[in-house]
Amino acid sequence: MLIWFLPLFLVLLMVGLPVFFALLAAPGAILWLGGQERDITLLYRNLYNGMDSFPLMAIPFFMLAGELMNRGGITIRLVEFSQALIGHLRGGLAHVNVLSSILFAGLSGSAVADTSALGSMLIPAMEKQGYSRKFAAAITAASSVIGPIIPPSGIMIIYAYVMGESVAALFLAGIVPGIMVGVGLMLMIKVMADRYDFPVASRKYTWPERGKASLRAFFPLLTPVIILGGILGGVFTPTEAAAIAVAYALFIGLFVIKTLKMSELPDVLTRAGLTSAVVLLLVGAAMSFKTVVSLSHAPEHMAEFVLSLTQNPLVLLFLINLLLFLVGMFLDAGPAIIILGPILGPIFISLGIDPIHFAIIMCVNLTVGLATPPMGLVLFVAAAVSGERVSTIARAILPFLMVEVIVIFLITFIPEISMTVPRLTGFAE
Repeated sequence: MLIWFLPLFLVLLMVGLPVFFALLAAPGAILWLGGQERDITLLYRNLYNGMDSFPLMAIPFFMLAGELMNRGGITIRLVEFSQALIGHLRGGLAHVNVLSSILFAGLSGSAVADTSALGSMLIPAMEKQGYSRKFAAAITAASSVIGPIIPPSGIMIIYAYVMGESVAALFLAGIVPGIMVGVGLMLMIKVMADRYDFPVASRKYTWPERGKASLRAFFPLLTPVIILGGILGGVFTPTEAAAIAVAYALFIGLFVIKTLKMSELPDVLTRAGLTSAVVLLLVGAAMSFKTVVSLSHAPEHMAEFVLSLTQNPLVLLFLINLLLFLVGMFLDAGPAIIILGPILGPIFISLGIDPIHFAIIMCVNLTVGLATPPMGLVLFVAAAVSGERVSTIARAILPFLMVEVIVIFLITFIPEISMTVPRLTGFAE
């Protein structure tokens, strides 16, 4: 009977119950109906235990660092730097949008923060230059998924926590796929720019002007170098790196570029605290949900079912990508990883798939799900920022989603794309 908590969970999601409550209510109801009150106690105790983790402390720190940099005007400097490099191309502001997302990804690792920070700045600017509002919102949402792929990445920290993998290895494995998503989006923009005669954002900057823009963006761009360099060099753990990122963002905002005021810190801390609370509550609830998954023997049943279809790893990877894409349409990446990782990971590892390779497949696929209708979170953020309807943005984003799906399959069937950097640095075999 316990296995029925899965369909009940899906029903609760479809009727509109928030994910956090659905993750607890579905297994709790089934355990109560089955007379397993002792396991209900275990379920709700794990809500706290799931959040009580040193590695997970990196998530609120990275979110706070992103808030400090955004409030300190660092986002503007990244956009100015991007415009100095590629603003002269046709469709320049759309290209700037994507490049800014790549650069911003190295600061916050959050798709929502990317959409909110860059969207509030670039969507009005693009509309003023003649782009439709739906297109501006669509490219902002599509490019924001780069945030959790390029390190630092919150969802990769969650995956490493759940599956016992190396955070550093996952961070390194995400670099090339993240850049590929960005380059793919820019190629699509070029095709559309030639077809629809998109405007040029600005004149071509001289090299001295580009040098000046680079100097203004130097300290923000140094952030991912400090984070990754410290982790890879063994100087500090990912959690300590996140805390150092906060200290660095605070220092440069208050004392170096002097764009952050002490009076703004309470609001910054409040916003970061609220966002972190939402993520950590979801993680705690998903860990409780995972407990019932184990009790129900769902992983074993799923493994038997999957292997009964075929034992060809390539065919299974294709099928699992379809499953993850569908899951990503309805479920946020963090809870999906905690629920499905322990079920799917062992199946593919037993078939000879490298655990880091499978982790990247899963993380990238579910991250793209943040921008897919009907429940993609960044679509709703883009709609709130732009004032455009979600359904309208969902139609405009389809060409960019096609590009991201192609990248997912390239990552899936060419392991070297994600595995080369970790292998060269000794973090993978």
